[in-house]
Parts: sequence; structure tokens; C-alpha cells
Amino acid sequence: MKMKKAKRLAIVGLTIAAMLTLTACGTSTGQSTGSAGSASSGAHITLRLADDQPTNYPTVAGDQKFADLVKQRSNGRITVTVYPNAQLGDEATVAEQVQLGAIDFARINASPLASFDKQLNVLNLPYLFNSSQQMWDVLNGPIGDQILSTLSTAKMVGLTYYDSGARSFYNSKHAVVHPSDLKGMKIRVQQSPMYIDLVKALGASPTPMAYGDVYGALQTGVIDGAENNWPSYYSTNHYQVAKYFTEDDHTRTPEILLASQTSWNKLSAADQKLIMQAAKDSQAAERTSWTQLENKAKQEVTAHGNVISQVDVAEWQKAVQPLYDKYGSEFKDIIAKIRATK
Repeated sequence: MKMKKAKRLAIVGLTIAAMLTLTACGTSTGQSTGSAGSASSGAHITLRLADDQPTNYPTVAGDQKFADLVKQRSNGRITVTVYPNAQLGDEATVAEQVQLGAIDFARINASPLASFDKQLNVLNLPYLFNSSQQMWDVLNGPIGDQILSTLSTAKMVGLTYYDSGARSFYNSKHAVVHPSDLKGMKIRVQQSPMYIDLVKALGASPTPMAYGDVYGALQTGVIDGAENNWPSYYSTNHYQVAKYFTEDDHTRTPEILLASQTSWNKLSAADQKLIMQAAKDSQAAERTSWTQLENKAKQEVTAHGNVISQVDVAEWQKAVQPLYDKYGSEFKDIIAKIRATK
């Protein structure tokens, strides 16, 4: 852990040093590079956006659409340069740099962001949403705006949400339609107290395990199942050794496009408005890209002959009520608002 922290600090230090060098170079030409400059002066501004996913991933498609819209709507005055493939660090490292103002924008999943802003934990609760449509009605409405606003406590500005699909269970034994169908199964989970409690609440045996070990464990029977989204189920070839997929959609934790509050405060009100709207408008491109990726995975898995089961979400919500008592007690008001959204 100490070595990991030291590595992050080293990355932050090198990033800041590089920024200072670039900004100094840009000053002679009247250009601000690496962090937000004075928007009211009319000078060219270059900002950086970090993403840990590969270039062809949906979130990066959203990032690039955002960058294109900002450049277009500012008549080329504001440039957002996208850095995919974790070029600027992993999500935790990038989040720290955003707090420091060393990186201007980042796309980070709401789950790890919850360690910086506990209010985001509400989005990690299982079966919080009844459907994808309800989720987007919530996220793109007043409730979603309220959740994003809490990022200010972490020195970040929430801009918009991106899609990362829904996680569902799959196994090598038999079709699962009701929670009771999971009873006795050994299910791989992330090393997360909430995920461990989720699987226990459904009657299965949680088995924390490294992601890279899951295929072999399914193949040899060390575990009976696991859980993930459609693209991951397909791309990891887990569908080849676990033919029963249950679309229970237990978590729909979104991605978040955010800005450094330090960088944000250096922008004029007009440029803040322009950038905020560009972020919201980029969501459609990211969601379209995600849907295409998800549909491809579903088509390939279905063609392979796998068994896909649908569920009654209300039945599964009832089964995990103990998790709401344990993890959701401080979010009762916002949970009630979400559930009331049709």
C-alpha cells in the first residue's frame, strides 16, 4: 500500500511539474496549456481530460464528443485533449490529481468516486432502479443534478453521466429466475462488503477473487458463477464456461464526467455554461456507443446458444432489503425520490 501511495504521489508530482513547464512555454505565445486559463481574455485555453479505458471504448467516444463540441462552440478557442488508456494514471490517481487541479477533466465510475464523496454510494445500492429508462429519467433530472452537486465537497464539479450498463449474474449450473435459484451457488464477487452482503442476501456463497482468475475458476468448478455487464461477459469469454445468464440488472452504477473545481473556477461564467452544456450533449454519443457494444455482445452470446433469463425485479428488491437497512439508512430521502420516479 505504501509503495502504491508513493507511486501515486510521484505521478502527481511529475504531472504538476510538466504542467508548470508547459504553461511557462505557453505564456510567451499567449496560450494557456495544461490547466484552465482566463476565459475572459479571449486567449486560447487547452484543457486535459483523463480516461482509463481504451480508445475504442464508449466512454472515450463520449469524451471525444465532448471535446469536439467544446472546440466547435468556442470557435476553436477552447481545446480539450483526451488522454485514454490510463495515460494520466488509474482512476484513483486521476481523482487525486483532479482535486489538486493538475488534471482539468476526468471520466470516473461512480463506485470508486464514492470514496471521495460518500453521497455517491446511493448509486451503488442493488436494484435501486426498476429499468434503464427509469435510471436515465432520474440521472438526467433534478435528482441526478442533486447527486452531482455533492461532488463539490471533493473539489470536483459533476458535469454529466455516462452509461456503463448493468451488472447481472451468470452461472454454469442452471437457469436462475428467482433469488432462491441461487441458493448454495459459489458466486465470484469483487472485494466489496456490499457485494459480499448482496450475494449472501440472495442465498448464495460469495467468493472474492481476482477478475483474471474467474474464467479458470468457472471452467474447473471452483466457483459456479459470477456477475458483470454484457460486454464483459462476452469479451472475457465467460459466456463459454457459464452458459446461464440472468438479466437481473442488480447494479447500474453510472460513469461520471467531471471537472476540477480549481480549473472550473478559472473559467468565465460563459465558458462554464458552454462546457456544461457540451458535457450534457455528449451523453447521447456515449450512450449510443455503449448500446452498440452491448447489443453486439448479446447477439454473439445468443448465437452461441446460451440461456438468457428475465426476472421480476420487485422480487429481487425485496430479497436485498437488509442491504438498504445497512447501507442506505442515510439515503432514505433520495431513495424514496428515486423509487417514486416512474
